[in-house]
Amino acid sequence: MSNYSSGDESQVERRSGNFGCSHYRRRCKIRAPCCNEIFDCRHCHNESKNSIEVDPLDRHDIPRHDIEKVICSLCDTEQAVQQHCIQCGVCMGEYFCSKCKFFDDDITKNQYHCNECGICRTGGAENSFHCSKCGCCYPTVLKDSHNCVERAMHHNCPVCFEFLFETTKDISVLLCGHTIHLECVRQMVRHLQYSCPVCSKSFCDMSHVWERLDREIASTPMPLIYQNKMVWILCNDCGETSEVNYHIVAHKCLKCNSYNTRQTRGGPASCSSGIEEEMLR
Repeated sequence: MSNYSSGDESQVERRSGNFGCSHYRRRCKIRAPCCNEIFDCRHCHNESKNSIEVDPLDRHDIPRHDIEKVICSLCDTEQAVQQHCIQCGVCMGEYFCSKCKFFDDDITKNQYHCNECGICRTGGAENSFHCSKCGCCYPTVLKDSHNCVERAMHHNCPVCFEFLFETTKDISVLLCGHTIHLECVRQMVRHLQYSCPVCSKSFCDMSHVWERLDREIASTPMPLIYQNKMVWILCNDCGETSEVNYHIVAHKCLKCNSYNTRQTRGGPASCSSGIEEEMLR
């Protein structure tokens, strides 16, 4: 016979109940120190208090480190921030950070607290490193290969404008070092945009496109009046300026062979227009 009691079974059911919100699975709510209202988590607060229906003068984010009170989702006891309820004893979150006042039952995220960032990160401390110049944590695979950009994560995503430092979405570090949401990068690719929206450098291997543009230009001779026309271009990829023959399709950098260039002098200024057309072929 089993020694498992009905009380134990009830406690297991309560512990595994459908508590939390769309952002986190947990068994507590928070009282916002800024407006004294109760929310499932800080993201729920921020979405509510920054919605279009709220007066712009009243919109605000919760100061996460100032949270002092939580409410147990099982017994509704309000108490100081701690992992276990003082009334019913339930664990309010398998992962708990007393510094961030943060609870989460989904420990498959491998959460850890980064003292340099000042917040909790996912992915495991053993799989991450903190870059002091970029001011954020990156996967260890990028430790010796990423280009450092001062405070790279302390700005809004250049596509959707969400603040990247505290985002819960996946981040992509581009070859130039700038950061952007991974899904935003995918959206750019779907719209045939292959350059960083911050610095205009190509963020993927474009050599096959440059080869197609070589063939396109070779098969498209310019009218006699333009054959000796020269223009100055700036390469978005290597930063070099060159004086090249004018062509209606695109202009090739003499240093790195990139067609990701823009015309600066010598005629109507324009970026190379043939890149998107080549990507469609």
